[in-house]
Amino acid sequence: MLRSLPKLSPLFSSARNPRYLRSAQRFISQGRRPTSRVKIGAATTLSILSKSTSSAIASETAAEDQIQQIKLLTSTDDNYGGVTVELNHPMDSSEFIQVLRASVSHWKQLGKKGVWIKLPIHLAGLVEALVKEGFWYHHAEPNYLMLVYWIPDSPSTIPVNATHRVGVGSFVMNEKQEVLVVQENSGLFQGTGIWKFPTGVVDQGEDICVAAVREVKEETGVDSEFVEVLAFRQSHNSFFEKSDLFFVCMLRPLSFNIQTQRFEILDAQWMPFEEYAAQPFVQKSELLKYINDTCLAKMGGQYSGFCPVSTSSNFSDQKNYLYLNAGTLKSSYSS
Repeated sequence: MLRSLPKLSPLFSSARNPRYLRSAQRFISQGRRPTSRVKIGAATTLSILSKSTSSAIASETAAEDQIQQIKLLTSTDDNYGGVTVELNHPMDSSEFIQVLRASVSHWKQLGKKGVWIKLPIHLAGLVEALVKEGFWYHHAEPNYLMLVYWIPDSPSTIPVNATHRVGVGSFVMNEKQEVLVVQENSGLFQGTGIWKFPTGVVDQGEDICVAAVREVKEETGVDSEFVEVLAFRQSHNSFFEKSDLFFVCMLRPLSFNIQTQRFEILDAQWMPFEEYAAQPFVQKSELLKYINDTCLAKMGGQYSGFCPVSTSSNFSDQKNYLYLNAGTLKSSYSS
């Protein structure tokens, strides 16, 4: 959590201290004779004063030694010239400010730039101290708050918090060309009578293809398998000033019996696609008309979306998905 600054030799620390030299010169000018002289280096001469002044010098040296004992926050270097601090142990606010100031000064001497302090919820009492020292909020999670600070006298290059929320909508069609639709029990469409595709938000660490299957199961009880991403839309200022990425996904049903989740869903059914598309709300929406045209083209075999391909990368040890047009890619290999 904390570590001490390296302690310097009292003699050399004091000898290079201008206040010490001025004090020595003042005693000399007042006619007090030094008992001896010690030459340090090639340019600095230090007077060893008489016994009458030894207590004052000792007090000054002790004060300097106390400064040398100020603790520093334990930090980890990041890949961008900054440091990250994870606080764990309780600390008095006034003591914390001293340690924080010494740490920032130390990082500045090392040429560090951004400072990230991860503050767990049980240390929320230190937020005010950090803000008063110039730190600002970056993001919050259920169990911690992240605050940041920019040391150099230049524009900050600390990246902003996550800018987008990711959502999915699932186009699920059976062999009768009936589409799986729901009426919501809450939210924007509550009480409107509008039938819509099952939709939802992708959880943290969840893949788009997995989220689409999960949302269909949760809202309707229907099991399905992911086929491809048909299209996606980006919008802005949609959720607490965040942008939104919405992926229209095609799924193949593996079961057909509907078991509605009553907490969020009022009703669900298999509906002929033409009936779904004929709803006045759908007809008035340019976005939904484009989505419907895409779905119809896919049904007619005239459109190909993006299939997930499991890949690895240099940025993560975990497997991830690249969404691409597999059919066109195979055709390009054979040509």
